[in-house]
Amino acid sequence: MKLFHTILAIAAGTALAASASAKVLPPKPPKTDTVQSYVLLDRTGSMSDIWDEALSSVNAYAESFAEDAPGAEIAGADIKTAVTFAVFDYQDGMQFDVLRDKVDPSAWKNVTNDEASPRGMTPLFDAIGKIITRAEVDNPEKAVIVIMTDGLENSSREFTREGAKAALDRAEARGWEVVFLGAEFASFNDAEAVGMAASKTMAVGQGRMSESMDALAQKARAYGKGAAPAVEFNAEDRAAADEEGVKQRTGN
Repeated sequence: MKLFHTILAIAAGTALAASASAKVLPPKPPKTDTVQSYVLLDRTGSMSDIWDEALSSVNAYAESFAEDAPGAEIAGADIKTAVTFAVFDYQDGMQFDVLRDKVDPSAWKNVTNDEASPRGMTPLFDAIGKIITRAEVDNPEKAVIVIMTDGLENSSREFTREGAKAALDRAEARGWEVVFLGAEFASFNDAEAVGMAASKTMAVGQGRMSESMDALAQKARAYGKGAAPAVEFNAEDRAAADEEGVKQRTGN
């Protein structure tokens, strides 16, 4: 019996030692090389004149992530990422179609006119609420949400301005980055109304969209890797996007 108790004591001591050892193991480092992108594109009728270029710019964004990065032996290997792409409009109700769902940029297939074409009105608040809700379901550590439109809100039924702002506030609280691009459009009243900072909104001129989205992808890459604290537009970005030209053409 004495031997039995001795064995039990040794076993218990070993278990306690193992437990104590497990507690002092260092925590796993955060995945600072990972970022999910969510690109939301206005599909309304007024986009007709620039639709082909808008789609090309979305493809350019995805392709930019898949390109060689400085010092990377394999294209895109310096960061783990995926791109979700959705289009929206209002036609017989809110239309929100996800055309690419968490696609690895190296496997990206270019979006074409066969998949979506301009139509309907602009339920911008509804679209903002839906894309952020989708990101929340995916629950990435880091996210960049890109909203591209050429018009103002005119047909939301599910989200009010306050509801869209609340969704954006939740994204901000998680450290996610949200940017607002005006496609040949420079009125940011709706963006400002839902709390978007001026540093995160930019007008992009016709003929400059793919270049601007390529540059935006590189900013998203830097944010994802922890090399930049945020995704913001500077004077160089605005000049490359011809923001001033857009303002002059649209009277804003």
